[in-house]
Amino acid sequence: MAPKIDTVIIDFEQTSREIMINFLEKVEDINLVQQFSDILAAQDYITENKPPLVIVDISKQTGLSLDIISKLTSSVKNIKIIVLTYDTDSNIVIKSLRAGAREFLIKPLIEQDFIQAVEKMKDLILGNINDTTRCKVITTFSNKGGIGKTSLAVNLAMEIANLTKEKVALVDLNMQMGDITTFLNIEPSFDTSYVINNMDRIDETFLLTTLEQYNKTSLYVLADPPDIEQAEIITSEDITTLINILRNVFSYIIIDTTSSFDSKTITALDNSDLILLVSIINLPSIRNCQRCFELFKKLGYSKDKIKLVINRYMEADDIKIEDVEEVLDHKVFFKIPNNYYTIISSINKGVPVSDAAPNSNICKSFKQMAALVSDSYSYNKNGNHTVQREYGFNFLNLFKKNKGE
Repeated sequence: MAPKIDTVIIDFEQTSREIMINFLEKVEDINLVQQFSDILAAQDYITENKPPLVIVDISKQTGLSLDIISKLTSSVKNIKIIVLTYDTDSNIVIKSLRAGAREFLIKPLIEQDFIQAVEKMKDLILGNINDTTRCKVITTFSNKGGIGKTSLAVNLAMEIANLTKEKVALVDLNMQMGDITTFLNIEPSFDTSYVINNMDRIDETFLLTTLEQYNKTSLYVLADPPDIEQAEIITSEDITTLINILRNVFSYIIIDTTSSFDSKTITALDNSDLILLVSIINLPSIRNCQRCFELFKKLGYSKDKIKLVINRYMEADDIKIEDVEEVLDHKVFFKIPNNYYTIISSINKGVPVSDAAPNSNICKSFKQMAALVSDSYSYNKNGNHTVQREYGFNFLNLFKKNKGE
């Protein structure tokens, strides 16, 4: 019989505490030992009694709460903290994770997300899983070149590594025209074909010495093969095996793909937990996105698996975000601001944006996205927004005419 996990709830709302207590009753091996309405009142108790699991709402006194969380994670060995808040600002996600929180949930709580987060922390505490075996595979894709998906893959991988301090593999599966090594100005000794040809001897040590570690960070790069001949002999089955092997060592795998729907790309998409479909706001790109969504539907991908990312976004665009969402029947997950000079400067220097322009708006954007796609963040899927406006150009009519409407 597994030991009970002592758990503390901290929430200024009595109703919220009661809801959590009800949820916790559905999770085995959880022992609620104390509940508090204020984190200051709870601090001494936690420091003295060292409960393995703490669930805390930081909606009020956010700064103070994050300071205390940072102190608790430093002083209480192996403590796991789940943060709750009504604040959807992704900067709060970043600050929470840096303070030591392991999970981040938006209120009002969704039962499934809450229980899933508690179950994950329970498994970590009991040793059923560990940080090196928990892995999320994220693939950037666009079926139109020049959209910026490689830049997104590189900078997102770098920011996830910076934020989580966990091992991140950046894999270039654009087998014939890969650019990741150019973007990071590195010349790896080994590549994808080498790893695939040596799968019989792969272990963690092999992978960590074969993949190129980037500047002493927790980011490791697996380059595309240097020769087209080597790329052509790699099969879809090889891609699946490679991803499964990397899952055993890395907490995150970021994959950059070709812009075509070939069998290897589809294999990478099949094996991904998230697909970041990258687009810009113009008519050809949106039409291409429509084709992507049609194929994704045929492949059986759920809507939650696909996250629509708008690159080079400008508020003054003639085509509005809500029009794009209506045409594609899919919410925009994230908007990356248009900052051409900064991106080109970082590419020409062969460094991530965080090194080239750490205070730029686009660097902050990549940091925010890293927080949102990390395993520590759960979305409130009930959120919606309504925008009412008037403007002359009607983008929707272009698509309605095609449908005979």
